[in-house]
Amino acid sequence: MISLNQGSSSHTSALRRFLWASALTVVCLIAMSIPAQAAEPGTVAVGGHGEVSAAPDIAVISVGVEVRKPTAAEALEAHAVAAQALLDAVRAKRVSDRDIRSESVWLNPVYEYDQSGNSFVAGFQAGQTFSVKVRDVTGAGEVLRAAVDAVGDAGRINGVAFDIGDRAVLRHRARAAAFKDARSKAAQYAQLSDRRLGDLVSVNEATSSGGPIPILTSQVADGAVPIAPGEIKEEIDVAVVYQLR
Repeated sequence: MISLNQGSSSHTSALRRFLWASALTVVCLIAMSIPAQAAEPGTVAVGGHGEVSAAPDIAVISVGVEVRKPTAAEALEAHAVAAQALLDAVRAKRVSDRDIRSESVWLNPVYEYDQSGNSFVAGFQAGQTFSVKVRDVTGAGEVLRAAVDAVGDAGRINGVAFDIGDRAVLRHRARAAAFKDARSKAAQYAQLSDRRLGDLVSVNEATSSGGPIPILTSQVADGAVPIAPGEIKEEIDVAVVYQLR
């Protein structure tokens, strides 16, 4: 403890000034030793969903041929004749060679069983499947019918898929819709909290391309296989974070 002598006023004043200066120095040193904690601005994190649909402009059909003959050579020869007939029929429908692709080719023995339960080779089966891209969706049914008519019982239809040639346009529209939805939500939260929407902090995107949405087809040409192209759906989900002011 420090005692002050009341009899010496000049000495007492000097001592008091020294003590106050010392105390102020200690407080400053303590304050400087504590790291500055800047207050972080508030944020709002929301999700947005965008979904758009459009009619497909491309049909991809899977067609093929399959034959069975007593020998492998006969099966391959019959397969080659049928496959060529199918290709000629498809090309006659104005399908370009660049849009026709062989997907698989096979030659397999066919086994059967005698009365004793023993297996034996009863013949050979040969075939081939083709992927045919039809750039005029309205003509896809005609291409299917022409392909099957050209090869008769050897014809096979494995499926039809529809798509859009330029997905980017559809995706851009879905992205714009998703971001608009997210920003609208963030702005509402800012208003509800008596704040203003600040700078965009981050955006994360998830894409989901939908398949065809079945709809009724328009009138098909006589002799064509009826098909329903539907619509192609593009969906995008985004997660965004904004600062609040």
